Amino acid sequence: MRRDELIEAARIILARSGFYVSKPLNMRGIGFDIIARLDDRLLIIKILINVDALSKENADEMSTLAEALGASALLIGERSGSGEIEESIVYSRFGIPIISLRTLSDHLLEGVPPFIFAAPGGLYVKLDSDQLRKAREERSISLGTLADVAGVSRRTIQMYESGMGAMIDVAIRLEEFLNTPIVTAVDPFTPPAPRGKERVDRIINPDIGLFGQEVFDTLQRLGFSIQPTARCPFEALSKDDHVVMLTGLGTDESRLVEKARVVCDIARIAERCSVIIIERSSSRTNIGGMAIVGRDELSRLDETDRLYDLIFERSEDDKGKS
Repeated sequence: MRRDELIEAARIILARSGFYVSKPLNMRGIGFDIIARLDDRLLIIKILINVDALSKENADEMSTLAEALGASALLIGERSGSGEIEESIVYSRFGIPIISLRTLSDHLLEGVPPFIFAAPGGLYVKLDSDQLRKAREERSISLGTLADVAGVSRRTIQMYESGMGAMIDVAIRLEEFLNTPIVTAVDPFTPPAPRGKERVDRIINPDIGLFGQEVFDTLQRLGFSIQPTARCPFEALSKDDHVVMLTGLGTDESRLVEKARVVCDIARIAERCSVIIIERSSSRTNIGGMAIVGRDELSRLDETDRLYDLIFERSEDDKGKS
């Protein structure tokens, strides 16, 4: 299966299971292929034939974007250098969960979640730590006795009861001895762990140029914090206490329409505000529902609410024409 076929197959599975799915992001250099939303679950998905092609920089960018948008990052693939991506197993690379297309289908369409995850040392299962502790204590079984049954140390049993995963054979021995199901499903859509926040007083990114730096400085003056992006169709996430705004920079007139379409589609699925700031003033105030704001207009604003009003008005202008 070619990569474009794999992407389309994933989109079909997601759509059939009730997700709103973006169009494939066919712009060069983008670090993910589709995004999808179902209720409050938002997925940022990369799809590769060989998952080893995912770089650490790409994974970090996906994790940062997922955290900022309250989403989960996911990689769907067919194989790695070690072999095929097996069904019903959740792998990972640089902290991004990896599953096969079949695992995605089984999970979403058949209601059969994966129960095994790969980690250094082999294959593991997730244990219901509360159920394990409850079953042991109700039967007055000591840590030492359960450790002997499982073939592990007392300390390891304590770690199982604190949430650590177990090797498959150990989990089977525990379940048989306790006569209680303690293995739980693995959620491949787990959000990334929160990372430390750093305040950036001035964004230094040589790729955005003087125009981009000026825009970011102006947005910071209006009260936004800026999270630059490197492998996205937009240049930054602008955040204040109320919204996260997908912020694009428009310097190439020939690509502006394509860029607006892509960013607008992502914003629609992610249910986020979005805007493209253009370098030169234009008679166009929106493109396909994407609000367009000129650099001069932005520089004249003195409060965040006015920018919100401008974006809303211009987005609504397009709806009124349709």
